[in-house]
Amino acid sequence: MSKKHFIGDVLMLASVPSMIGQFNMNNIKILRDMGYNVYVACNFQDRSVCDETEINDLKKKLANMQIKLIDIVASRHVMDIKAHLHTYKQLKTLFTKKNFTFIHCHTPIVSALARMAARKHTKVIYTAHGFHFFTGSPWRNWIFFYPIERWLSRFTDILITINKEDYRRAQTFHARKVVYIPGVGLDVDHFHKCDISRMEKRRELNISENAIVLLSVGELSARKNHEVIIRALSQIKRKDIVYCIAGIGNLKEEYCSMIHTLGLQTKVLLLGNRTDVDELCKMSDIFVHPSVREGLGIAALEGMASGLPLICSDINGIKDYAINGVTGYCLAPHDISGFSHAIIKLANDKELRHTMGHAAYMASRAFDIRNTEQIMRRVYKTGM
Repeated sequence: MSKKHFIGDVLMLASVPSMIGQFNMNNIKILRDMGYNVYVACNFQDRSVCDETEINDLKKKLANMQIKLIDIVASRHVMDIKAHLHTYKQLKTLFTKKNFTFIHCHTPIVSALARMAARKHTKVIYTAHGFHFFTGSPWRNWIFFYPIERWLSRFTDILITINKEDYRRAQTFHARKVVYIPGVGLDVDHFHKCDISRMEKRRELNISENAIVLLSVGELSARKNHEVIIRALSQIKRKDIVYCIAGIGNLKEEYCSMIHTLGLQTKVLLLGNRTDVDELCKMSDIFVHPSVREGLGIAALEGMASGLPLICSDINGIKDYAINGVTGYCLAPHDISGFSHAIIKLANDKELRHTMGHAAYMASRAFDIRNTEQIMRRVYKTGM
């Protein structure tokens, strides 16, 4: 598409590259198909979630799509005031110089800065990937984050929420329009129809063909809460249960130390970042998602789409698709004994794993990318 056919410039904005690569490539494609010239801004120097290779691969993909890249300072740490001031100035200058038709921003801090910087310059779409304040969240989250998000909604033309609790709450805010979308889009068929040899995949990872394999996918962080499963496994004496965690993060050394201290070196495998999550799901028996906070939890839905029963936390976004006793088991995020009992129950019963896995697959279909794509096309077409 030559530049003369573009109907306007739009900006896709996030703090880290993973938010672009994992959750917004389809939105970028939709915007390109509609005739927009797309810019992408994030902190391409951030290595907290993606490694160097993944970031370079993302840059190449975006370049091949003729997307213009803007590197910003964006920090995810609330108290990094110096970085936030720098980011605000960068965005203010960018919005003054560049006449964007609209910006679509993601991740809380950089989106807050963008909405303030864009007030007199351009329209704003903000996707909230899970408010920090939700039923059962710490009181400090309500005191700090709730009034900020409510105030910033005045400068938000379209506020998109990806779980139903957030949608209900956002309707009491001041955004011009509030939209519910069932997640960021999951290719259910891709995961459900993944055709690999379970045994060969297990051999690749040096896992016994008779093992009961648990899988989690997500960064090694306090929010993802993998620790509760590691400690739950320390209560289980069976040697045939293996827990695989795909992801990187700042708790890697702490987890390695914990695994060694608990004597779980052969039962817990840290796989690092992976590009074969669909294959990992197919070689697994149970998907585990113990987060303490989730906007929705795309990784859990990927496991469900693969036909795996889900053992998860009973929290905000996850409640949209997980049904206790039907798709698997839902527990309080820090209930070590509860997670341990759920693991044992599913490990002991192959038929139950199959029944709950099928129910999980059926539940995942509501979050298929074809549904979310239709909604996003309407948002981009009629919302601005």
